[in-house]
Amino acid sequence: MKSEDTPFEGGPMDGRVLPVLLGVTGHPPKTYRIPVPDPDGGPPTVLVYRRVPREEGRVRMTQRWKYEYAPEGVPPRRLNWPWSKPDATPPGKPDDADG
Repeated sequence: MKSEDTPFEGGPMDGRVLPVLLGVTGHPPKTYRIPVPDPDGGPPTVLVYRRVPREEGRVRMTQRWKYEYAPEGVPPRRLNWPWSKPDATPPGKPDDADG
């Protein structure tokens, strides 16, 4: 598998560059989680970094990435369909009350 040296910004990994495995699309994962063991033997702390585009001075044909520290973690994934909202009914599907 291919890997790419990817810089990390913010948090405890600030300024470090790590080789990150690329997926089938040639991009690194959207989030990068680093478990840090607790010195007292408790559960590990997980550092979360989010993938963002690298800003470079010239226009490139390929996208380059870096990771930024996300101290709040990653928000839970939610479907973007209109019926994913709790008060919405899927289009074309009759209500149970009309039934």
